[in-house]
Amino acid sequence: MNRTEERENTWKLLQEQYEAVLRYALSLTKDEDTASELTQETFLKAVNGFGKFSGRSSLLTWLCSIARNTWLNDIKRAKKIQPLPEEQDHPDWGKESFEEALVRKDTAMKIHEILHELDEPYKEVFTLRVFGELEFKDISAIFNKSESWGRVTFFRAKQLITGKLAEKGVTL
Repeated sequence: MNRTEERENTWKLLQEQYEAVLRYALSLTKDEDTASELTQETFLKAVNGFGKFSGRSSLLTWLCSIARNTWLNDIKRAKKIQPLPEEQDHPDWGKESFEEALVRKDTAMKIHEILHELDEPYKEVFTLRVFGELEFKDISAIFNKSESWGRVTFFRAKQLITGKLAEKGVTL
């Protein structure tokens, strides 16, 4: 296999993971434009450093690690944390009454507020699982921890969020 074919195969492998990495980046940045830029930067780094991929983790885990490290470096460089974006309309809200939609949006906003207050790693693990739709093995690999650590951390994050919602009089 020549160098051009090798690059094409590498690019095809990476392209298969694009949507998942974009969702993960969106879960980190909470902004579509920033997530798109982060994803592009991640893939540029991945293409240039594909020879460093050892295969000890899945390709998606490796790409998410690159995205996470790039995002953290960007935050350090900017010396600020991204604010939460305004809530977007939920796609199923057209099937609900206006009152149900308001309650749902209010609850979602409260969850985001509580999530914003959570300490790490609870905040990030919850975000990766719920918004990034990553599996526990991938989340755990990002943190270099066991899969059971990921499950326990997620469970504890859910308990914290549920408890704080109950304090605010919201039940799920």
